[in-house]
Amino acid sequence: MSGETNRLVALADEVTGKDHYPTEREIDVLLATGEQTTIALTAMAINAMGGNAVSLTGAQAGIETDGVHTKARISNITPNEVHRLLDEGNIVILAGFQGKTSDGKITTLGRGGSDLTAIAMAAAVDAELCQIFTDVDGVYTCDPRVVKDARKLGEISYDELLEMASSGTKVMQSRSVEFAKKFGVPFEVRSSLNQNSGTLVKEETMSMESVVIRGVSLERDQAKVTITGVKDHPGSASMIFGALAQADLIIDMIVQNVSKTGITDISFTLHKSDLEKAESALENVRTKLGDDIELESESRIAKLSVVGIGMRSHSGVAAEMFAALSDAGVNIQMISTSEIKVTVTVAENEIDAAAQAVHDKFGLGTA
Repeated sequence: MSGETNRLVALADEVTGKDHYPTEREIDVLLATGEQTTIALTAMAINAMGGNAVSLTGAQAGIETDGVHTKARISNITPNEVHRLLDEGNIVILAGFQGKTSDGKITTLGRGGSDLTAIAMAAAVDAELCQIFTDVDGVYTCDPRVVKDARKLGEISYDELLEMASSGTKVMQSRSVEFAKKFGVPFEVRSSLNQNSGTLVKEETMSMESVVIRGVSLERDQAKVTITGVKDHPGSASMIFGALAQADLIIDMIVQNVSKTGITDISFTLHKSDLEKAESALENVRTKLGDDIELESESRIAKLSVVGIGMRSHSGVAAEMFAALSDAGVNIQMISTSEIKVTVTVAENEIDAAAQAVHDKFGLGTA
């Protein structure tokens, strides 16, 4: 039911007015009704086709959460009612995205909450497989809208998908994948629009490690902030990132230059929509950092990442990536690495060419 959440939010705005915002408790009560409408209609449709279906809300299914409204975390699942209905031969239709606190308050799980519900319940009932039906065929080596010869992956490890999700791949929310990894729930990402097989996400195997690069991720709408003239002594970085943390800002890449004169520069990236908030937070600590501090920001950058668990046992990945970008005439601004990922930032208007060049360099295409 596309647009249902937006419709409910619009109703909330209509009754409260533009100068007031409803409490998060009431927002959760309201948004939870959208899922309840869907599960009841789905059960009715299955029953009309001759099946035996029963719908359950998150609370009825035994999904217990903490008390953080609009972005609650699952704390426990007691699926007794689910088991009982399954044992009676029913198809059980669960409301995703919601649960209840220990004292009965309705909560919602935030972005990706329906996927998280599916994986969490699959773990709770010890399911053989969880299938996530979405509007794409699976996980691709790169965004097929950008790289035309991108190839659908037959399988991918939890860690690889986590790195790709954190680098811009929008197929799954990171916390759903984290939950699946923690409880060992294999799941398949596949399309609800066709019968094609999807991408199986599971624990890594020896065969997976032979594939050096699994995919290329890109993320637009990034911004970079550079703080120059920072005194290189204990507490400077803590003061900077403490101020950003207090402003509830999520920081990604962090690069600090080596100091030879007691002065250093610190750069970091964040989402472009948070740039103004970050600049305001840093202005509040600027005087504490010293008189020579200067802030520079740039909002037209993008991130490009290569991901693969095979990088743990193969050298030269970064060199090949940098060579591909050089050959394409793309300048690298920042570099960050993890055990299975190399990320760079480039000018936003060069990200498509950069993605194609790197994708070709590692032979990830369908040809």
